[in-house]
Amino acid sequence: MTSPPAPETLATVAPPPQSRPATETGRASWYGEPHHGRPTANGERFDMNALTAAHRTLPFGTRLRVVNLDNHREVEVRINDRGPVAPGRIIDLSYAAARALGAVGAGIVPVRLTVLP
Repeated sequence: MTSPPAPETLATVAPPPQSRPATETGRASWYGEPHHGRPTANGERFDMNALTAAHRTLPFGTRLRVVNLDNHREVEVRINDRGPVAPGRIIDLSYAAARALGAVGAGIVPVRLTVLP
């Protein structure tokens, strides 16, 4: 008597761990003149006129789409610093990014962050 054929073995590959969510919603603030020209956490000089931002955990160089939930304006920024230090905020934007979002006058705005590829 012959034994039945062995079932094919399928390799299973676990998906890579998600170390960060693809989107995050919270409050954003901005920083500018007093920090202009000073070193950021990644070593480059802070340029308040560049589209950059500070985030507590995202890797340096991460690109984000930031949407101001009050007016739906959006901007793309690059993470080059750590922060914000103020509680209740998820990102600190450069002056240029805040200006693009229409957030300079308000100072703090609700935002949605989306990690870009």
